[in-house]
Amino acid sequence: MELWKPDPTFYPSPRMAMKAPAEKLAFVSLLNAENNGRPDALGVVDVDPASRTYGGLVGRLDMPNPGDELHHFGWNACSACLCPYMPHPHTERRYLIVPGIKSSRIHIVDTKPDPRKPKIIKVIEPSVLAERAGYSRPHTVHCGPEGIYCSALGSATGEGPGGIFVMDPDSFEILGKWEIDRGPQYLAYDFWWHLGQDTMITSEWGTPNMVETGVNPEILLKGGYGHSLHVWDLQKRRHLQTLDLGAEYQMALELRPAHDPSRAYGFVGVVVSLKDLSASIWLWHRDNGKWGVKKVIDIPAEPADAETLPPLLKGFKAVPPLITDINLSLDDRFLYISCWGTGEFLQYDVSDPFHPKKTGSVHLGGIVRRAGHPKKPSAPLNGGPQMVEVSRDGRRVYFTNSLYAPWDAQFYPDGIQSWMVKLDAKPEGGMEIDPKFFLEFGDLRGHQVRLEGGDASSDSYCYS
Repeated sequence: MELWKPDPTFYPSPRMAMKAPAEKLAFVSLLNAENNGRPDALGVVDVDPASRTYGGLVGRLDMPNPGDELHHFGWNACSACLCPYMPHPHTERRYLIVPGIKSSRIHIVDTKPDPRKPKIIKVIEPSVLAERAGYSRPHTVHCGPEGIYCSALGSATGEGPGGIFVMDPDSFEILGKWEIDRGPQYLAYDFWWHLGQDTMITSEWGTPNMVETGVNPEILLKGGYGHSLHVWDLQKRRHLQTLDLGAEYQMALELRPAHDPSRAYGFVGVVVSLKDLSASIWLWHRDNGKWGVKKVIDIPAEPADAETLPPLLKGFKAVPPLITDINLSLDDRFLYISCWGTGEFLQYDVSDPFHPKKTGSVHLGGIVRRAGHPKKPSAPLNGGPQMVEVSRDGRRVYFTNSLYAPWDAQFYPDGIQSWMVKLDAKPEGGMEIDPKFFLEFGDLRGHQVRLEGGDASSDSYCYS
């Protein structure tokens, strides 16, 4: 839909976006993990502290089919629409592109006129995705200067290669596979870009057949999951360079590039080291005309009694941190890290990206710790900090506690009782749990959070 004026939620620069009005609603993907024939849903959460329904679920859209496993989703349009070399500023941020990672079905959801009552306007079946792009298991959605981009874990057969496909931002038709020359890239997961460098970065997890039944110990111990980043020419759609972290570092997942387009660096979270079960954060950066990568944060595993651990971990007698999500504030100052295994949520000052400094930590849930929330301090929580989203002004942080159904079952075999929380972040560093915000989802499991009007991981910018 075209507007007479640019969408007011679009901002030329991250600095200007930080002055945007505070969000009042959040959208959350909700998984039905019970296999009871009921569908997943998209939830609408009230995040306005002045509202009488603050911290509550105020809207819900059930999907038309069971078995989707809604996972990551994104907007049809964002601030990238203001880029000068591919301008279409009169597009409206209105539709959510909501894929199912299990079904490969894609839902187009209209959030207007009433965002508390979103509606499905189109469903793209997996056969269409397979025919037009050759992919399945759509994962991450980003709005770019030329349209809607979506990553996919693999081919229609469940093997590789995984990659990226593009959708038309008006008709939502799948245009086709993005890559012209993929080079050695085979595994896929996340992607983001440096618009000022005409560069895309992609990360690696595993093919659908490698991940859909849970962590495969044989693949893991052989170093068979993803451990590389790939650098691409964004306009020519060609592979340029592989940044291999080493097979010890398994599952290089979430990517968070600097928001300022003049800064050519970003962060990736690595789930686990085969050496000692630690997790790590790596920095990719420009290095004499080429891209390099360096480990900048190590987070060690925590010793634990084998009797308190799930079967997969008993032999290790330790709880791995399991970094499953990260996020970067719009001013590129604070990096947030979800340690889904230990239940720790961390804040680092990354003003100097080569030398991060720890500035905050809270615990909620965890495989062993089961740390409670201030609203229910005596109730042990399971799951742990997982999908994290940061407000545009950097003052509010939200996260949920479910990862992915088959992996939930391995690491939390007693079942995930799902919740969403909010933290208040201090401008100088540090953060505190909001004692009034603790939303439980009942028989559904919350995953990705998107904030009304945009957030720290929804938009890319062409101006500093």
